[in-house]
Amino acid sequence: MTITATSLSFSYGPKQALNDVNFTLEKGQFHALLGPNGAGKSTLFALITRLIALQNGDIKIDQQSIKSQPASAMKRIGVVFQQSTLDLDLTVQQNLLYHASLHGITTSTAKSRIKHELTRMEMMDRANEKIRSLNGGHRRRVEIARALLHEPDILLLDEPTVGLDPQTRRSLNTYVRKLCSEQNLTVLWATHLMEEIELTDPVILLHQGSVLINALASALVEQSGYQNLTDAFHHLTEKDNLGVNR
Repeated sequence: MTITATSLSFSYGPKQALNDVNFTLEKGQFHALLGPNGAGKSTLFALITRLIALQNGDIKIDQQSIKSQPASAMKRIGVVFQQSTLDLDLTVQQNLLYHASLHGITTSTAKSRIKHELTRMEMMDRANEKIRSLNGGHRRRVEIARALLHEPDILLLDEPTVGLDPQTRRSLNTYVRKLCSEQNLTVLWATHLMEEIELTDPVILLHQGSVLINALASALVEQSGYQNLTDAFHHLTEKDNLGVNR
């Protein structure tokens, strides 16, 4: 299942957050959404997930517009937001059961899916622990499990590794890539950490609300004239880096 954004523009009053953004996410691929803080990544996620309403342009899930067919389109998307939204005083299983109920999933089906997701994340032994007792990496695993309970075709992750140690970041990144290959899941992984990106990844580089590059990471490096992705990223985004986007 693909996501296509066409002519997306959005402003917070006089402040332009996105300006004529266009891209397509291909089915079953890990796509990286790159950009420095303030590039517009979070605004883009909020538009895709309908946390804020579209102002200009459209977003389609396959051929379904989120404007004209929002319920149908949203069923196909799972989301892990930058800020955790887990209930700290509920257990892992209670959090997941509650989320499943919001999607109309029966308790018996939910328990089966929860067991499946937690088992493959090596978290089943933590099912009855309260969220506040878990470290950041384990909380992120729970959030990914939650996002997959309704069996979406698309998974959006907004800076999912912020605040985590390097080993945990690598583990989560590897796990999500495995979902792409094993479940044909379409992934959009937003980050400003270059070590989370592989040269074969399709990349959308946002800067001050506009798409600078929409190509493979290797093409981004080649276009910059630098030898690695980190230097290329800094070179391409260092100019006029005083924007007000979110």
